[in-house]
Amino acid sequence: MTDRMTATAAAMLGLGALALAQGAAKPMSPNGAAAAQVLGKWVKPERQAFTLGGESYQGGKWVEVSFGRPLKRGRDLWGSGADYGKAALVGTPIWRAGANVSTRLKTEVPLVIDGKTVAAGEYSLFIDLKEQGWTFVVSSWPAQQQYDPNNKTALWGSYEYTPDRDVLRAPMKRETLSHSFEQLSWEFLDMTDAGGTLAVIWDKTLASVAFKVAGPAAAGM
Repeated sequence: MTDRMTATAAAMLGLGALALAQGAAKPMSPNGAAAAQVLGKWVKPERQAFTLGGESYQGGKWVEVSFGRPLKRGRDLWGSGADYGKAALVGTPIWRAGANVSTRLKTEVPLVIDGKTVAAGEYSLFIDLKEQGWTFVVSSWPAQQQYDPNNKTALWGSYEYTPDRDVLRAPMKRETLSHSFEQLSWEFLDMTDAGGTLAVIWDKTLASVAFKVAGPAAAGM
């Protein structure tokens, strides 16, 4: 009886360890985020701030992008000719420029992109993939956090996307890099207090769009 109880306990412990290991496994496309602050200023506090330079950044406004981070894993990401972009689209009308939940932009300030203003708020981001040029798309479509085929008021990734909720479309600048980036990433580049560049990087492609902070607060920058 004791041996049987010991064996049963060992088996249960083994199953528990397996379940724990499976639960701890990384997703195929881990979550990622990129953020920048604008319109703030560095000031010397009365007490030392434990930051680079010893100052405190005050009054800044956040611009953030959240996205899934697929890995290349040896794949041909873009293709060519009539098949260009089809592998990335996975049967959708537009690229989610990430994985899983729709790529999301949250900005506390209005942004000017390609001469058009995007009001402060939350949006979904997409990229229209064409071999001759990529187009950056800001959309008011909400995002599903879990896939629900019956939910027609929000999107999972870019499935069921329609352009009627586009807030802005802007051409992107594409560059070929000397190194291949394994994992997709969105990044803020060349930032100043009045704006910068938002870029998506994957494999040897960097595609970017410049933006400025809109409104009277940025006019004197």
